Amino acid sequence: MLLSTYGSRGDVEPLVGLAVRLRELGAEVRVCAPPDEDFARRLEGVGVPLVPVSRSARAWTKEAPPAAGLPQRAAEVIAGQFVALTEAAGGCDVLVATGMIPAAAGALSVAEMLGIQSVSVTFQQLTLPASHRRPLAYPGRPLPPEVTDNRTLWDLDAQNIDALFGEALNINRTAAGMAPVDNVRDYVIGDRPWLATDPVLDPWQETPDLAVVQTGAWLLPDERPLPADLVAFLDAGAPPVYVGFGSMPMHASTDVGQVAVEAVRAQGRRIVIGRGWADLALSDGRDDCFAVGEANHQALFSRVAAVVHHGGAGTTTTATRAGAPQVVVPQLADQPYWAGRVAELGIGAAHDGPTPTFESLSAALTTALTDETRARATAVSGTIRADGATVAAKLLLDAISRERPGVCA
Repeated sequence: MLLSTYGSRGDVEPLVGLAVRLRELGAEVRVCAPPDEDFARRLEGVGVPLVPVSRSARAWTKEAPPAAGLPQRAAEVIAGQFVALTEAAGGCDVLVATGMIPAAAGALSVAEMLGIQSVSVTFQQLTLPASHRRPLAYPGRPLPPEVTDNRTLWDLDAQNIDALFGEALNINRTAAGMAPVDNVRDYVIGDRPWLATDPVLDPWQETPDLAVVQTGAWLLPDERPLPADLVAFLDAGAPPVYVGFGSMPMHASTDVGQVAVEAVRAQGRRIVIGRGWADLALSDGRDDCFAVGEANHQALFSRVAAVVHHGGAGTTTTATRAGAPQVVVPQLADQPYWAGRVAELGIGAAHDGPTPTFESLSAALTTALTDETRARATAVSGTIRADGATVAAKLLLDAISRERPGVCA
């Protein structure tokens, strides 16, 4: 099987979990993802081959192109999918397509070209049309505030996606001898998309237009030990507050690390700073702070007083399952949604806006660090499913068996 994505760590990590479960069930698996060193190292650690596609996602993200450059960047991603996946998918029974829409569109087109089964998967539900909520807006293409009918807005969403990605997709499809696609969004979603999120953290409201398969989040128990110096820091005092923004470059706030340190210290807490793609660093040498790079978040989050993060689906799920109170400082895309879910569940606070100040972050931490929030976070952690990757793996193998009786991998 080929699992394909292009995006950040949050797009790659779920595929690690699915790949391991598929291998346990006897399937051969490859993962097609950006050639970033941390992605390659993570997959190598579980014995799954990485097929590199296009260029570094971290470099792509840090360049932060203007909205006008998005179609050109998408064209690069789609072309990369056609080149890498056409070879990598040879002999595969199923292709699983995830990641940003142009990457998924390219991957699904390769599967169509090669005549193999495909499954479209999303790690958040906000790109799935639903009449009860508005779609996300794309950079440079705001949704008209005067339009309140959600169905009209979803029609505009489809038009915006076609304008951004349709030409690049169809150039590659035509070159491969395939018919053009006239609705990129609906082509990617299909009529039976998979939603790889936890139903407690991310409840899907049934809609007559889509037969969504919610598998649960694709989690893999992380057995990696924490670095010895980090363990020594954790053991030396009360549980600290973790602050990290994952794959977000944090363009809007270059001093976010210092703001966070000051706000956490004001609460009388120690701090662990996750460097992430923003390269957050400590501004002084005081012994109440510790900076860490790549680390086992499952183990780390179970030992902290709270987690301050950007609201990526993976980080939110990991923190929730660890029972850690959260402060979500959303930057873009689906992150305000996850911030809202954390607040609605009573397991933390949603920061208002992407740029924290000492005052705003202090207020959010005050909420997150209460005994009530801690108790609620502990209670909700026990409801988060751990079998999503196994569910998905079995569904994929069942699909192969139906298509090719007697074949299980």
